[in-house]
Parts: sequence; structure tokens; C-alpha cells
Amino acid sequence: MGVGLDGLTFVLVHGAWHGGWCWVRVADRLRAAGHRVLAPTCTGLGERAHLLDRNLTLDTFGRDVAGVIVAEELRDVILVGHSFGGLAISAVADAMPERLRHLVYLDAMIVEPGRAPFDVLPPEVAAARRRAAAESSGSLSLPAPPAAAFGVLDPDDAAWVERRLTPHPLGTYESPLTIRGPVGNGLPRTYVDCTDPSYPALDGVKAWVRRQPGWGWRELATGHDAMVSAPDALAALLCGLGRA
Repeated sequence: MGVGLDGLTFVLVHGAWHGGWCWVRVADRLRAAGHRVLAPTCTGLGERAHLLDRNLTLDTFGRDVAGVIVAEELRDVILVGHSFGGLAISAVADAMPERLRHLVYLDAMIVEPGRAPFDVLPPEVAAARRRAAAESSGSLSLPAPPAAAFGVLDPDDAAWVERRLTPHPLGTYESPLTIRGPVGNGLPRTYVDCTDPSYPALDGVKAWVRRQPGWGWRELATGHDAMVSAPDALAALLCGLGRA
């Protein structure tokens, strides 16, 4: 369901500490090219930060995104998950593959069925994040890091990002991905590696993807928050994948 005869439909899913706001530059470019774009915010983050709760899990985020697709009656969707958003798009691919055209894992976290995000992060990273959550919120949420952690180095961009980041629900890192089939559920899927600077916490995930059959692989010479630092290049890449 696109805007015009040639329009594509994109659903853009943000990562940890972010919200749908982070996609505005890419969304503007895609809409200007005639495409339909939705950028939902997952429960407890962004403008939905007032819903932060100890009971939030990965399942919650999957239902957030699936609910938008159903409510908007979307089909033939190019579903893009950035960073932690890769987990939500894996859940949606499991639940409603018939509505999806292509999965794009943008510098994304991936876990196999039954595993939790903390299972795939380097142990020292997981320990540091648990400690920060305990100290900042009694283990309710993870405090947001500075924008430089996401490769956002321009001072104006960094200030823009840091004004909007919100604590991230710890339960989504502790809970397993409850999907039935393999990651991606047999759909066309592409991993986009942001290489300059790279995000080292994802090194293990990227090595795993390179060993799997059936995955496309692209690279962008920008930092982890590509939608902020390289919106033109990212929009062009997404359009190309959507038409592939």
C-alpha cells in the first residue's frame, strides 16, 4: 500500500533510548520521493516515556510495531530495524510475514529464538549496563549514553539527539525473543553495516550474520546512528533495497 503507483511503504523502527523522532530526516526524504513512511515509537520511549514499566519485554516492542502495521492496513512493507529495533522486526517477521516485502537490519542487534539481548552482547558490556540500571533507577531502565556512543560527532546533531534520548526499559534486554522460526522467517533480508565509526558491541552479531545463508550485506561509511549522520545515503540505500 504505497502513496502512488510507484510508491513504496516503509516502517522504520528505532533502537534503544531513541524514538520515532530519530527517523525524521530519512522519513522526509522518502516521503519527498513519493513513498509512505511510518516511524512508530515503542512503549516506554520517546514521547511514550510515561509508559515506562518493569513489565515491558521484547514481546511488547514486537506488538507495538505489528499493531501499527495492522491498524494502518499496510502490506508489502519494507520493515527497517535500527540497532535494538532489529529485535522487533524479527518478531514482526515471525508474526505476519505475508505483510512484508523486505527486512532491513540497520546496524542492528540480532538474537536467535529463545535468547535475550544480554546473551549476545559482550559480557563486560552487559554487566556495565546492568550496573548502570541498578544505580540510576533501581534496575527499571538503562540510562542513555552520550550521542558520541552512537557515532554522532557533529556538535549540533549530538545536542539534538541528546535532548531526545530517554531511559530504556531494562526488561527488554533481559527477556528472550519468542519467535517460532529462524530470524527473518525466510523473507528477503539485508544487514547494513555502519562502518565509520563502527559500533563494537555488535561485532559478534555481524560475524554471525556473515555466516548465515540468504542474507544480503551492505555497508555505509557512517556511524551507528546513520539516520542522523547520513540521511541522504541511507534513504537512497533503502529505496534501492525496496525495489530490488
